[in-house]
Amino acid sequence: MPVYTLPELPYDYSALAPVISPEIIELHHDKHHAAYVKGANDTLEQLAEARDKETWGSINGLEKNLAFHLSGHILHSIYWQNMTGPKDGGGEPLAADGVGALADAITESFGSFAGFKAQLTKAAATTQGSGWGVLAYEPLSGRLIVEQVYDHQGNVGQGATPILVFDAWEHAFYLQYKNQKVDFIDAMWAVVNWQDVARRYEAAASRANTLLLAP
Repeated sequence: MPVYTLPELPYDYSALAPVISPEIIELHHDKHHAAYVKGANDTLEQLAEARDKETWGSINGLEKNLAFHLSGHILHSIYWQNMTGPKDGGGEPLAADGVGALADAITESFGSFAGFKAQLTKAAATTQGSGWGVLAYEPLSGRLIVEQVYDHQGNVGQGATPILVFDAWEHAFYLQYKNQKVDFIDAMWAVVNWQDVARRYEAAASRANTLLLAP
């Protein structure tokens, strides 16, 4: 039985247009994300076979593959929920919209929304090759941080929970934006679903005391 399954999109392929074209959404979700799900399940089967046969020659590659595919699955699952149509998304999180706790946390952690937006934009747009820009809740400090993720799983703090992710892989934008990654990242702000981000922030903050620390 597969351990991981491809989640359904919370909207139709055209819901994020004109920021992201229907063709990109369909290919990105149905092909690329599906490949990460399959890759994670296949790697788990290969690890089970290695345990049964006690053949550990490929353990390094298998563990790397599991991290790559599983992280790709997790990040994409967040990515789809992080977005909504341009009529409902974008702008700035405000208390008047019921996301005041998130707005306060952003100001406390980054000085201002403008400072946060600039940092996440730069982190996503300047990834070398394939990667992500990520806003994460860091439980040791209880603050929000921006992480620059290479591929799917590099350069992240252990224990931090991603709550807003910007996909900067070429398959996320090339058909529409060509090689203009910066233009794509700038456009992404118009479809951010702050309600979803706020729910993720509140859930992560409520679990902060579950991180075990050495005395």
